[in-house]
Amino acid sequence: MRNILKVSILAVAICGTGGTAIAQITGGQRAFEYLRMSNSPYVSALGGYAPASPDRNVSLTWQNPALLRPLFHDQLSLNYNFFYANIGIANAQYAFHSNKLDTDFGVGLQFINYGNVRNIDEHGIEQGTAYAADNAIALSASRQYKDNWRYGVNLKWANSHLAGVTGMALLADFGVAYIDTARKITIGAVAKNIGVVTKKYNPDNVAEPLPFDLQIGVTKQLENVPLRLYVVAHHLYRWDIRYDNPADKVTNIFQTDTASGNKTYFADKLFRHLNFGAEIIIGKRITATVAYSHLRRRENGFSNKMGLAGFSMGLSLELNKMQVRYGQTYYGSSGAYHELGMNFDVDKFLKRGSRKTSGQHQPLDFTPPPPPKE
Repeated sequence: MRNILKVSILAVAICGTGGTAIAQITGGQRAFEYLRMSNSPYVSALGGYAPASPDRNVSLTWQNPALLRPLFHDQLSLNYNFFYANIGIANAQYAFHSNKLDTDFGVGLQFINYGNVRNIDEHGIEQGTAYAADNAIALSASRQYKDNWRYGVNLKWANSHLAGVTGMALLADFGVAYIDTARKITIGAVAKNIGVVTKKYNPDNVAEPLPFDLQIGVTKQLENVPLRLYVVAHHLYRWDIRYDNPADKVTNIFQTDTASGNKTYFADKLFRHLNFGAEIIIGKRITATVAYSHLRRRENGFSNKMGLAGFSMGLSLELNKMQVRYGQTYYGSSGAYHELGMNFDVDKFLKRGSRKTSGQHQPLDFTPPPPPKE
């Protein structure tokens, strides 16, 4: 039916976290693309990739399970994404630390509501409405190794319901992180969405491949400057992720492509793998974030009017008992989507007292050191 095709295309098109570009690259060959989507305003403000952020934010567990640490104990994150076409996306994460097992645990939920669309068959006859939604549940665990290393895993169950057709999958993310608070540098690597399809959309077809990704990120805070810089390399399992759009070709009277020539597009191919971001602290409680994705800009921006395609930005407000976050992402030239979120310290809200975190990784301190005594 035409409606099923419409919903399927919609699901691929909104795959998020670079998913739109991936849909173009692979021709919609991967299922459960929504697992690539950002799960919080903070991650969205960083361009959808955050495998190496030292921020005190439990939602980072979805990005790299190795970032889950005792500092997140009893923290709850609730986020809502006002996505394009009135699509609503809700995310929640919670974490706790077990002293007995010396392990950090977490749980994450993701729900995407595409809403109801008209159900019209191939003959143009309306058959009512059809509903589409995706959801996923993740269980996380992380431990520390020696002084600066952490490793972790996410185990995920994904369920997709598209106009009466259902698919399910079991997946896992494996991550490591190196966090050096003395030099104020964080390095993270994660292999995402490794798993199997447990229920195919069509039992008669071969199971679609899952949205695997391999990412490495580096974050560095500058000395004595309230500025933190991010670089993330993604889709490292494949070098050429450049979309060869036939509409961009220029032909002569012999129908020969005259635009490409012997170009290798090395720089373009390289930068499509990279995301760049920066955070600056404004005062003691406000953080401003901006990031750039060359992949999104080249894939989704109009050639004659790029605008802010590929850019994302956000603000964070640190309060005594909670963090309030806002993210704005420009996938293409047509405009941005907006995302809101809140992180709660449940200990403080219930007045149970905060768990001691001495000896654990603390948030980055942007306060300049005192001058040496004479």
